[in-house]
This record gives sequence, C-alpha cells and structure tokens, in this order.
Amino acid sequence: MPLSLVIAISVSVGREPAQGERAVPKEAFLDTAGHFFLGVAAVLLASHTVGFLATKLGQPRVTGEIAAGILLGPSFLGALAPDATGRLFPESVLPMFNGLAQLGLVLFMFGVGQELGSMRLRGAASQAMVISQASLFVPLAAGVLVALPLVDQYMDHGVRPVAFVLFVGCALSITAFPVLARVLSDLRMSRTRPGQLSLFAAAVGDGGSWLVLAVVLALSHGTDPMSVLGRALAVVAVTVVFVGPLRRLVAQWADRVPGVAGAPAITLFLVAAVGASSALTAALGIHQLIGALLVGLIWPREHRVAIAAVAPLASTAKTILLPFFFLGFGLTVDLRSLHLDGRAGIVLLSLLAAATAAKITGPSLAARLTGLPWRESFTVGVLLNARGLTELVVLQIGYEARLINEELLGLLTIVALATTLMTTPLLRLTGGLPDRLQDPLPLPHDTTASVAEAPVDAVAAKGVGDRLGSASDGASHRAGGST
Repeated sequence: MPLSLVIAISVSVGREPAQGERAVPKEAFLDTAGHFFLGVAAVLLASHTVGFLATKLGQPRVTGEIAAGILLGPSFLGALAPDATGRLFPESVLPMFNGLAQLGLVLFMFGVGQELGSMRLRGAASQAMVISQASLFVPLAAGVLVALPLVDQYMDHGVRPVAFVLFVGCALSITAFPVLARVLSDLRMSRTRPGQLSLFAAAVGDGGSWLVLAVVLALSHGTDPMSVLGRALAVVAVTVVFVGPLRRLVAQWADRVPGVAGAPAITLFLVAAVGASSALTAALGIHQLIGALLVGLIWPREHRVAIAAVAPLASTAKTILLPFFFLGFGLTVDLRSLHLDGRAGIVLLSLLAAATAAKITGPSLAARLTGLPWRESFTVGVLLNARGLTELVVLQIGYEARLINEELLGLLTIVALATTLMTTPLLRLTGGLPDRLQDPLPLPHDTTASVAEAPVDAVAAKGVGDRLGSASDGASHRAGGST
C-alpha cells in the first residue's frame, strides 16, 4: 500500500494538465531535494516489499531486491506509465542516486573480499581446490565458446574480440558468493558437506573470476601490446603489495587500537582505506571495485574489534545503499526491447543452457571424482549455479567499459536472475535439502562468540576451511561406499 501511494504520487508529478486545467510548473510541487527524497522512499519501499515477497516464495531476499530495481525502470513501471519513471527519478537526482549506489558497491565488494580472505585450506585442500577450479574454468570455457559467434552482433564498436569473449566467459563463471551464503543460511545447509564445499569453491572461484575480469579490463583499454602488458603488470603489482606488506601493516595497526573504544577509529580508517584504494585502482585503469575487494582481502580476520567495526557498514550497504545500485541497473536495462521470438531468443537459450550446464556439471563431476556421493555432488553444482548480485555487478562493469552492448546486457541479466531463481526449486526437486543429505558437521567452538556480531554472510563463511579440514578424511571414507 505505501509503495502504491508513492508511485501514484510520482505519476501525478509533472503530468500534463487536462483540458481547461491551469498548468502548474513541476518546481511548484517538488524541487530537486523533494524529488530526491521521494525517490529514496520509492526505492527503499519497493526493495523491502519485493524482497519480503521473495522470501515468502522461498527465494533469497536479494533476488526480490534486484527485481524491485528492474520493476521501477522502463521494463515495468515505464511500460505501465511511460512518463512515470522519468517523473519519479528525474535527471537532476540520478547523480545523487549513483553516488549512493557507488558507495554501496565498494562496501559490498569490501565484504566480498573479507569473506574471500577468510577461506583457509586445511585437510580438504585437494578436494576443495579441484571443485573450485572446475567451477571457474568449465563455465569460463563454455562462455567463451558461446560468445565466439556473438562477436559481430553484440560486441560494442572498438572492443577487442578477445576481451569480449573472455568477458562473457567471466560473467558465466561467477557465483554470487554473498547470495550463496544467504541461501545456505535460509535452507539450513551451512553445516552440510555440500554447503561448505560450495561456499569454499565459490570463494576461490570468484577470486579467480575477479582476476580474469581485471585482465579483461586491461585488455579492453590497451591500445597496443605493451600497454596491455603494462596494465596486467599493474594488476599483479597492486595485488602483491596489498596481500604482502600492506596486510601486515594493517594487522599491526589494528593490534595497537585500544579495545572497543577504538571501534570508531577503525570504522573511519576502513571507509578512508576503501575510498583511497578504489581511487588508486581506478587511476591505474582497473575498476574501482577491485580496490575495495583488495582492502577486504587484507582486513584483519582475528581482531574482534576490527570485525565488529565492519558489521554496521555491511548492514547499511545491503539494506540502504545497494537498492540504489539495483535501481540504476533497472534504469539501464529495458527488457521490453528484447525481441525473444527471433535470434535474441536463440542466443538467450544458448547462454542460459551453457551457463547452467557448465556450472552444474563441472563442479558436480569434480565433487564426484574427489569422493562425494552423486546426490551431494549434484547439490554442490546446483548451489554454485546461483549468480545473482555479483554477476549484475560484473555486467554493469562490462557495460560501462563498453565491452557489451545494451541488448546483451539485457540477455545476461535474464540469465543471472534465472540461474539464481532455479537454485531452490532444483534442490527441492532432486532431494538436495538438508533432511536428505548426510552428515551435517558441527560448528567449530571458536566461532560461537562471533555469531551475534557478524553479518549473516560472514557467519556462514566463517570457519568453513576449518570444518572442511576436520571432516575431509571421514567424508572421503564414507563416500566410497555410498553412491
């Protein structure tokens, strides 16, 4: 009801006067600040409402939040009332929304980096690494093969073909790590072997995907081989500096911060570090989100105050700021322009089939070959097929870098949403939910104190490496006779 009221007001703002009615300038009703706050109310209400409905349908909340952004754009609201989107989100407030979206994105990517950095290989190194590499390279290769015949129609002018095909492969290889963690938590699968292995594989595989993306961006901006090589070396050099000396310096600084009283100083330092690192990588021709990811990778993982300082920022980014990224994405994509009854429909089916088959089959076979039963192996593959928010971030980066055109952006958006939506139904259909899986593993004792403080996604990820290590020998032994 509140959302309907906001949209009704937006439609009335600036409408053309009826015959005989005196025209009232838009400015007499709402100025720029008024439009901004009306837009904020609409975005947050739509995000909360559709996200809530998604949870009632058995889907992760973020899936509904993504859908809300698309519904507020030309794909839905613009179709119902052609001028409504422009009146609700006029050009004068879009830069403000974009600023909120960019802040939410860098904080989100910091959280992804922090979760990736918390993954540790102990005991189950061979099994987890084989699955993670299959999760990365099989869909990457499938995406490259599907993209080859699409170069002429969907590659933007002036882009290197190698950058285009690698980008499509990278987009199909992504797993939405935070979405996966939320799905595992909602389905009570965080303590099962498939849940732990899929989370670990998503962490390692996504780290590789972001590295591939950084190289693709370097290729897309390079005008000659030496320029491309220089940017690739810059990626490697920045990464080495961050994970080497900077990691140690940050850990030493955090150890000197006095207890809980130092939490505000740590929060201030974190925001400044994310901003500075994002600006650095942007200046080097890498995307600014890579800088935020690197700060997350080196953030202290054993320092309780440093971890506690992250929680309010993560909550704000997810609930308040990221919906504005979904709005910006929804305003960019017009799904009505896709003519799926012709060539575009064939391309969509090809992309969806390649994305789903490669992402499920590759990790499933790798899990089976390393000792998991067939059912649990297939569950791992299905879980890794969720793309969601992370792929949308990658697609937006590629679109802004002119690697893909608007039509392919729309097709890959449908693939991202479809592969995420099918996760829970496939698990129910194939018996992959916890009551059908074997051997749930106990949480490690050292993580119980942090459960109340850390965000949901971080809780799901924390200690995965330790649990895998302690259970790997028993899991492999049991799997041998339970096919």
